[in-house]
Amino acid sequence: MSLGLVLLIVAVSLGCIMARPFGVKEAWPALAGALLLVGLSALSPRGALAAVGQGGQVYLFLIGMMLLAELAVLEGVFDWAAAHLARWAGGSALALFTLVYALAVVITALLSNDATAVVFTPAVAAMAGAAGARDKLPYLLICAFVANAASFLLPISNPANLVLFDGHMPRLGEWLRLFGLASVLAILASYATLWLTQKAHLRERLQVPDESVPLRTGGRWTLAGLGGAALLLIAAAAFGWALGTLTFLLGAGCLVLVSLLTRTPPWQALRGVSWSVLPLVAGLFVMVAALDQAGLVRVLSGFAHAGIGPVGAGLGLLSNLANNLPVGLLAAHLFAQAPEGAKAAALIGVDLGPNLSVTGSLATILWLNALRREGLAMSAWRFLALGAVMMPPALALALLGLWASL
Repeated sequence: MSLGLVLLIVAVSLGCIMARPFGVKEAWPALAGALLLVGLSALSPRGALAAVGQGGQVYLFLIGMMLLAELAVLEGVFDWAAAHLARWAGGSALALFTLVYALAVVITALLSNDATAVVFTPAVAAMAGAAGARDKLPYLLICAFVANAASFLLPISNPANLVLFDGHMPRLGEWLRLFGLASVLAILASYATLWLTQKAHLRERLQVPDESVPLRTGGRWTLAGLGGAALLLIAAAAFGWALGTLTFLLGAGCLVLVSLLTRTPPWQALRGVSWSVLPLVAGLFVMVAALDQAGLVRVLSGFAHAGIGPVGAGLGLLSNLANNLPVGLLAAHLFAQAPEGAKAAALIGVDLGPNLSVTGSLATILWLNALRREGLAMSAWRFLALGAVMMPPALALALLGLWASL
């Protein structure tokens, strides 16, 4: 099958993932596109199974993080944290905005960007409502933009990091050398530009909650489990252990432990996990394998040596058109033998570039779903207008920080 036809099928599938015609879940267009490519012989059934299997560590990482996040939601950990933020802000909208931003960075760094998008978003919505904010959206936008801006602070901060490095993740010290300054610059730039676009909404006085939401016994154990899991994952990144397997074991172990200590069955947490994310990711892997088979990597082979700026900007823009997970997998093939700086620039483009549009990352898709459950909406055009202000300076500064770190 020609590369043009494969690109067309992939583009239509990705468009349906975003548009969700007739309200279908995002996984169905991804699976339909993957099956169509196999049916039209763009990829053999064996090749498709191999592509699905290539995401093993990503699936395990996602399951483990979703279990930890869902457990935290059920036990009220995020509501408890959000209530504390509202009290510490003392009625200042700007202080609350800054505190929410800081906590979103911590959650993204330690529990991945998907946790920030999926489980912190409802907590922030409830907190903004309880504080009497006239408009919740400035606080909720933090969850969307930080989910990408802080997602290369640590190796565990984004599933796309596992995809792009394809099982050869740099050790923690090397990671911080490459991405530490770039991450700090991206986080600060994103804060500054988001504040500039939302400052008109941050002048009001908010209500101060009389008392914090109490943390139940299960919540205290869950908080301890989250802290322990974060420390172990950081250690895993330092020693080069398989992050996906460890994350899955930590998520499952924490769920079993809390269930035993609180004498509650684990089924509610298991039901709350967004299992449809897994076939969505599997379908994306198959589509990228079909593009690879059709020769896209060969067509783009010269791009790997284009320099830090063009690589980061190019993959950042491409992620907004095709979603950063498949673009990260494509980049893993394209930059397998590329210099260190080019591969690092590719990761920054794949992680931070999606802040331009709602099509950019899985985390943004999950954030939109969380907004819908809160009865709120964000149009693609409005997000694009914000992203056009926020993403370019953050990406430029992050790439400059990478250049200075090499």
